[in-house]
Amino acid sequence: MAQRLTRRQLIGGAMAAGGLASLPVRTMAAADRTTLFRDVLLVDGTGAPGWLANVLVAGDRIARVLPPGGRNAVSATRVVAGEGRVLAPGFIDMHSHGDPLHDSYEGFLAMGVTTVTLGQDGEGPRIGKDLDPKSWMDAVDRARIDINVALLAGHGTLRRAAGVADTVHHVDAAGLARMAAQLDRELRLGAYGISYGLEYVPGIYSETPELSNLGKVVARYGGVCMSHMRSENDDEIEASINELVTSSLPARPHVSHLKSVFGKGEKRAHELLDFMAAIRARGVDLTADEYPYEAGYTGIAILFPKWALPPTDYAGVLAQRRQELRDYLIARMTRRGGPEALLIGTKPYAGKTLAQAARQEGMHYADLLIKLGPEGGSGAHFTMDKALQDTLIVDPHVSFSTDGGPGMRHPRATGTYAKLIEEYVVRDKKLTLEEMVRKATGFPAQTLRLPDRGLVRAGAKADLVLFDPKRVKARSTYVDPFAIAEGFDLVMVNGQPAFEGGKRVGYSGKLLRAR
Repeated sequence: MAQRLTRRQLIGGAMAAGGLASLPVRTMAAADRTTLFRDVLLVDGTGAPGWLANVLVAGDRIARVLPPGGRNAVSATRVVAGEGRVLAPGFIDMHSHGDPLHDSYEGFLAMGVTTVTLGQDGEGPRIGKDLDPKSWMDAVDRARIDINVALLAGHGTLRRAAGVADTVHHVDAAGLARMAAQLDRELRLGAYGISYGLEYVPGIYSETPELSNLGKVVARYGGVCMSHMRSENDDEIEASINELVTSSLPARPHVSHLKSVFGKGEKRAHELLDFMAAIRARGVDLTADEYPYEAGYTGIAILFPKWALPPTDYAGVLAQRRQELRDYLIARMTRRGGPEALLIGTKPYAGKTLAQAARQEGMHYADLLIKLGPEGGSGAHFTMDKALQDTLIVDPHVSFSTDGGPGMRHPRATGTYAKLIEEYVVRDKKLTLEEMVRKATGFPAQTLRLPDRGLVRAGAKADLVLFDPKRVKARSTYVDPFAIAEGFDLVMVNGQPAFEGGKRVGYSGKLLRAR
C-alpha cells in the first residue's frame, strides 16, 4: 500500500487566497506559469481523509500545499476557485492500449486519466518493422502528445527481436541470452518492467523457464512483471497466478485485469483474494489491477485452439481438421455463454452479437467464426460475474485499469474511472472517495515506481484532476462506447491544462522513463 503522508508533511506554510474564480493564463513559457487552486477538498492519493486546502502549481510541479485562509497572500497567473470541489492526483491507468503518435487520448483525459501504461499483453510499440523500441521512444519524445506514457517491454515483441520463432516452446541457451540482452536494453532505455500475453501468440508457446530467465533481468532494475496470464478460467486461475509468481521472482509480479472467467459469487472472490494474500504473506509483493465491467474485450483468436493459431497454416487446418475445429468452437462458445455473449466490435459486424451476425449471413455461428478466422475480429466477451468482480475490485491490493484504447468499442475505454466514482463511491458506497483515489493514483504509482506522481505533495509533478463527485457520469455504454465521461472540470498534465470545458485543450504529455 502507498505510504500515507501526514497532513503536516504535505502542508508547507500558510497563505491567503484571492482573485477571481478563474483568471486567464497570460501568454508565457510553461515553466513560468503558476496556478493556484483555492479552497479545494484535497484528496491527496495516500488514502488519508480529504481536507480543505490551497494548492499552488509552478511550472510542471506542485510548489506548495497550504491551508485555506487569508494571512499570507500568494500570487499566481491563474486562480481556480475550488468551491469545495475535489482536487486529486491524475489517475494512472495500469493497463492501456493505443499509440500516442497516432491516437487521441481525449476520452481518457475526460475521465481524469493523466498517465497510461502501454506495451501490454506482450506487445511492445514499434515503428514499422523495427522491433526495437528506441525509434518509437525517440519519436514520442519529439511529438506533441496529450497524455503521459509509462512503457513496458513486451515479451512477444522482444522475443521476436531476439530471433526466436513464435512456435518455439524450448528456447535454447543462445536464444535465452539474446532475449535477456534485449530486455536489459529496453529496461535501460526506461521501461518500467515487462508485460506478458500468455493467451496470445507468441506468449502462448512460452514456458516457465523462459519467463524466469527474464524475471531475473527485471529484478535487477526493480521493475514489475505484468501478465495477461496463461488462463483466466476459474478452474485454472490459481495455477496461472502461481506461474506468474514463480517466473517473476525475485521481480515483483502483477496480475493484469484480474478476473475469474466462469467463476460465480462473493465466496469464490474471497477464496481467490485469500489465495493471493497467502502469497503476499510469504513476502511476495503481489499486486493486480481490474476494470469495473463484466465483459472483457479481446480478439476472437481466444476462442480458437492453439493448433489453429498463427503462424499455423490456417488453410491447411480447414482442409484437414475443419469439423474438429467446428466442434471445438461450439464447445468453447457454449461454455462462454453462447453466441449472444459475444458483442463484435470490429467491421463488418461492429455492434452486433455473434448470433446476430450469423443470422445476417445465414449461417451457423461456428461457421462464421471459421470464415473470419482467428485474426478476423475482436469483441466484448460477457463471461464474468458482477458479484465476484465487485468483491475483487474493492480489495486494497487491486488498482484500476481500463484495458482500453482510443477507438475501442467497449465502454471501459471511456467510462472506467467515471463509473468507479459514480457507482462505487457515490451510489453504492462500496469505496470511499479517498480509497478510490488511492487505488487510482498513489497505489499504481507505487507499483510502477513513479516517484514523483500519484500524490499531491510539494515537489510532485502537477498531474491533477478537479471534479465534483456528484456530477461525475460515465456516459458510454456497449451500444454507444465512444461517449466521453462528464464531470471532470479541469485535468492538468505536467502543470498545464489538458482537458477543460468538456474538451481537450493541451498537449503536455511526456514519455516517462524508469530511473
